Amino acid sequence: MENKFSPTLTVITVVYNNVGDIERTLMSVINQTYRSIEYVVIDGGSTDGTVAVINRHIDRITRFVSEPDKGIYDAMNKGLAFATGDYVLFMNSGDEIYSADTVAQVFATAPHADIYYGETEMFDADWHSLGLRRHAIPEQFNWKSFRYGMNVSHQAIYIRRSIAGRYDARYQLSADIDWVIRAAKAANKTVNTRRIVAKYLVGGMSKKRHWQSLKERFQIFSKHYGWLPNIFNHVIIAFRLAGYYIRYGKTND
Repeated sequence: MENKFSPTLTVITVVYNNVGDIERTLMSVINQTYRSIEYVVIDGGSTDGTVAVINRHIDRITRFVSEPDKGIYDAMNKGLAFATGDYVLFMNSGDEIYSADTVAQVFATAPHADIYYGETEMFDADWHSLGLRRHAIPEQFNWKSFRYGMNVSHQAIYIRRSIAGRYDARYQLSADIDWVIRAAKAANKTVNTRRIVAKYLVGGMSKKRHWQSLKERFQIFSKHYGWLPNIFNHVIIAFRLAGYYIRYGKTND
């Protein structure tokens, strides 16, 4: 029987002065075989040619805004304010939807989920594959799944818009973790798509300001899971990280 489930997906791309990567991201969305896509692009007032690249594809973009913002999560909240789709997906500059038929495959997995999720392939600055993330996705994702680390990436999770709140701008680098956990708490049905759904460019601000990112993550996990359980969970995380490094000599997220 033909799959009749075809909700509208709002894809939101946030960018600032990233002329070298923005077109890859744009094309990964524009070239989707799935037709019910609303595309919102939020630019922070770029001055490096990014806006000119976006304007080359303006006829395929539903809403484009270019103006100064107060940081990435302020920009992402702007994107959410414009979203009208049934589901939202953030695919920020430098990252890509995995293949042209990925969105169609995601919604063909099962109808009417609150959250769909999948695997992420990592890439370096020269766009060489680094393989899958160190944290394998859980068999069944729920709000407690992040207690040992963020095992579903922000680019690989489709969330029903009605349960997707605003980002908490108090967190400058890790508000996406808090956002996903809050949405997962409100979700009744989550679906593992059992496929790679996103490509992720390694080396964002959370890497450059790693210690601040770690402190924010600790605060977020303590808020949702409790301070003492979070201490215990971080001991487990440390042992797992050490074991992974000993085996592979790398620590891809």
